[in-house]
Amino acid sequence: MARYKHPSRKRKLAKKGEQTKWAPFWTVPKIYGKGRRVHPGRHTAVKRSWRRTKTKV
Repeated sequence: MARYKHPSRKRKLAKKGEQTKWAPFWTVPKIYGKGRRVHPGRHTAVKRSWRRTKTKV
Protein backbone atom coordinates (compact mmCIF):
# COMPACT_ATOMS: atom_id res chain seq x y z
CA MET A 1 0.00 0.00 0.00
CA ALA A 2 1.11 3.55 -0.58
CA ARG A 3 3.08 5.40 2.04
CA TYR A 4 0.66 8.34 2.03
CA LYS A 5 -2.95 7.18 2.16
CA HIS A 6 -5.83 9.10 0.64
CA PRO A 7 -8.16 10.43 3.38
CA SER A 8 -11.16 8.43 2.14
CA ARG A 9 -9.16 5.18 2.10
CA LYS A 10 -7.75 5.94 5.53
CA ARG A 11 -11.26 6.52 6.88
CA LYS A 12 -12.42 3.16 5.52
CA LEU A 13 -9.42 1.38 7.00
CA ALA A 14 -10.08 3.01 10.37
CA LYS A 15 -13.66 1.76 10.32
CA LYS A 16 -12.52 -1.78 9.50
CA GLY A 17 -10.02 -1.59 12.36
CA GLU A 18 -12.76 -0.66 14.80
CA GLN A 19 -14.81 -3.70 13.80
CA THR A 20 -12.16 -6.09 15.09
CA LYS A 21 -12.42 -5.06 18.75
CA TRP A 22 -13.96 -7.28 21.42
CA ALA A 23 -17.35 -6.58 22.88
CA PRO A 24 -17.40 -4.90 26.32
CA PHE A 25 -16.75 -7.21 29.28
CA TRP A 26 -20.12 -6.48 30.88
CA THR A 27 -22.01 -8.12 28.00
CA VAL A 28 -20.96 -11.59 29.24
CA PRO A 29 -22.94 -11.60 32.53
CA LYS A 30 -25.76 -9.72 30.80
CA ILE A 31 -26.21 -12.48 28.21
CA TYR A 32 -25.20 -15.65 30.09
CA GLY A 33 -25.68 -14.79 33.77
CA LYS A 34 -23.16 -14.28 36.55
CA GLY A 35 -21.67 -17.79 36.71
CA ARG A 36 -20.71 -18.35 33.08
CA ARG A 37 -17.24 -17.38 31.92
CA VAL A 38 -17.15 -16.67 28.21
CA HIS A 39 -14.71 -14.64 26.15
CA PRO A 40 -16.21 -11.28 25.12
CA GLY A 41 -14.94 -11.78 21.57
CA ARG A 42 -17.93 -14.04 20.97
CA HIS A 43 -20.29 -11.08 20.94
CA THR A 44 -18.35 -9.00 18.45
CA ALA A 45 -20.42 -8.16 15.40
CA VAL A 46 -17.67 -8.49 12.78
CA LYS A 47 -14.55 -10.53 13.46
CA ARG A 48 -11.77 -9.70 11.05
CA SER A 49 -8.02 -10.19 11.06
CA TRP A 50 -5.46 -8.55 8.82
CA ARG A 51 -3.96 -11.98 8.23
CA ARG A 52 -7.12 -14.01 7.55
CA THR A 53 -9.40 -11.77 5.52
CA LYS A 54 -8.46 -8.86 3.32
CA THR A 55 -10.62 -5.80 2.71
CA LYS A 56 -11.33 -4.50 -0.76
CA VAL A 57 -10.36 -0.93 0.14
